[in-house]
Amino acid sequence: MKKSKIALWSLLHSLGVLIYISAVAYIMNHGNQWFGKEDKFLTPVAALMLFVLSAAVTGSLVLAKPILLYLDGQKSDAIKFFLWTLGGLLILTLFAFLGLLLLR
Repeated sequence: MKKSKIALWSLLHSLGVLIYISAVAYIMNHGNQWFGKEDKFLTPVAALMLFVLSAAVTGSLVLAKPILLYLDGQKSDAIKFFLWTLGGLLILTLFAFLGLLLLR
């Protein structure tokens, strides 16, 4: 796999994580309006199910492609893909914290 393709696809995976996290944050911000403020038996069930789903989705976006590349014998590309993805997540995280600082 070309280095530019690795960088592009890994950054797209990082953006996929950002989009998914943004959707979950939107749901969490509006949960009281949609589902009511009263805790019910299903509240912790739904929260834990969302936690498990989030781990699976973000885990697959971060790890699936590097694992497939590694199993295909492209060990160097797998490590590069993983590191590019982590770098993209780091940059997006820094932007999120910078946004929090600027909006306070």
